[in-house]
Amino acid sequence: MSRPNLLRSMLSFSGGTFVSRILGLVREQAIAYAFGANAATDAFWVAFRIPNFLRRLFAEGSFSVAFVPVFTEVKETRPHADLKELVARTTGTLGGILFVVTALGMLGAHWVAAGFAPGAIDQPEKFALTTHLLRVMFPFLLFVSLTALAGAVLNSFHKFLLPALAPVLMNLCMIAAALWWSKAFDVPIMALGWAIFIAGILQLLLLLPAIARLDLLALPRWGWSHPDVRRILKLMVPTLFGSSVAQINLLLDTLIASFLITGSQTWLTQTDRLLEFPLGIFGVALGTVILPSLSRHHVATDREGFSKALDWGLRTALLISVPAMFALVLLAKPILATLLQHGRFTAHDVDMAALSLSALSFGLPAFALVKVVAPAFYARQDTKTPVRAGIVAMIANMALNVLFVAALFALWHRPEDLADGWLAGIAKVPGLHMALALASALASYLNLAQLWIALRRGGLHVAEPGWGRHLLRLALACAAMVAVILFALWQWPEWGDWSPLTRVARLGVVIGAASAAFLAALLAGGFRLRDLRG
Repeated sequence: MSRPNLLRSMLSFSGGTFVSRILGLVREQAIAYAFGANAATDAFWVAFRIPNFLRRLFAEGSFSVAFVPVFTEVKETRPHADLKELVARTTGTLGGILFVVTALGMLGAHWVAAGFAPGAIDQPEKFALTTHLLRVMFPFLLFVSLTALAGAVLNSFHKFLLPALAPVLMNLCMIAAALWWSKAFDVPIMALGWAIFIAGILQLLLLLPAIARLDLLALPRWGWSHPDVRRILKLMVPTLFGSSVAQINLLLDTLIASFLITGSQTWLTQTDRLLEFPLGIFGVALGTVILPSLSRHHVATDREGFSKALDWGLRTALLISVPAMFALVLLAKPILATLLQHGRFTAHDVDMAALSLSALSFGLPAFALVKVVAPAFYARQDTKTPVRAGIVAMIANMALNVLFVAALFALWHRPEDLADGWLAGIAKVPGLHMALALASALASYLNLAQLWIALRRGGLHVAEPGWGRHLLRLALACAAMVAVILFALWQWPEWGDWSPLTRVARLGVVIGAASAAFLAALLAGGFRLRDLRG
């Protein structure tokens, strides 16, 4: 596939994702307004994170990177009937396995919650709420995983818009639940759990007609022994770690955060959601669009096309993620104050969430580049390299978590915090969740470094001409943007004291001026859109 088509495909996917992410921000505002940051919201985000993690692990993570190369090979080399049977067999096998996992998760919700949030066990009401929410939301895993399978099929046919729009339904359900449905529940936060359950069904129903139009809709059939399904499973098992390091790290962060001060889970979740805005629109879009292209080039033994598609992805990822990193690091507090400081979400909550957002945003370029580099291995059905890199990064992340939490606790604690021991002490010191975000950012760079070394050693990427100019233009444009942001923060240092409309207006001015400075410097340096078209 040529780079012009890659660009159009990315813009198509990004357009749908942009709508979803905008509604995602509205969703976060609605939840913050209705519930704030407290034990109930901590319980919800812990409970939601578990099936959501499994969804990304089984469906959008390891399954997608194993399924798309095999599906593309069958699509390019064999009859349509074989492709239809592959879809039916894969759906039946994935659905059957996840049905069992879902049933076990619902039955064992108490033990699952205890395993992932041990710090909440000594808070009976919070732990019981976490367990109840988890039991309601676990079926989401089954429905959304089948939705991801349908989306992978559509993406392989270069239909990116509809799968990108599917999460809109979940955001709408959660907004309605936070603002209206919650009033009908004795425990208002339970409305969010049922909204996610309903959204899982609606997302799957949205994509089925498009699958039918491709003549690929068939009754699911068990296919454990089917040769192509076996190939997918063989590729999938090792990629459970390799493709989902960020999600595994996030879940480990959840475990540690359960021991920190109340609100830490919510602050970390708000941070993750805001980071997903640029990462989802562009980083995930790049990875989603480039994987079918790289797979097709690999099947056709087109090494030059493979390298050029990869080069395009790397340049585009840097062009978007580096300025986004600087903007989020510097504007963390203004953005959070503007979006979330309403209702029960206080100025203190903004300060706490800003700590972790600034720290986690530092890793944004690495998160985005991994989305481009990892598919280069998966497209060639090489799962070992990303797995090794992922395991090393995960171990480093855990070690850094402990090191940074201990360091911040040593710096910030008061003598009386140690009266009941250090474990009780860390639950009294606000801000320690920042350590978890910083550890995740640094671990992402370690993951990227290992993948990049393997990529270069394997000769999978040959740099196209113009990289020096590209990096110089990017550096100058980022410098211009940062100068504008720093000037604006000097002029307007306090954001929480203004009215909501004033915050929105001033944040719009800052973002508009910074974006204009970035684009002007980029164009003055000679950048043109054709540079991304090849």
